[in-house]
Amino acid sequence: DILTVAANLAGVPGLVVPECVGEFEGAALPVGVQLMGPMWSEPTLLRVGHHLERTRGEMPAAPTGGPA
Repeated sequence: DILTVAANLAGVPGLVVPECVGEFEGAALPVGVQLMGPMWSEPTLLRVGHHLERTRGEMPAAPTGGPA
């Protein structure tokens, strides 16, 4: 993914957490939060990601089928 290239090249840890399902031009699309931290901060990123998932609650199911 083009948005993760900078983190990969810099060698810093990153994490993407699904946050909600949004709508764009009639299609339901997942929305996520990308977290990046300094080198060796993986435990902190995983704790923050876990906290975000717990406080978000259940993700709504994506509708089946596409736009009409």
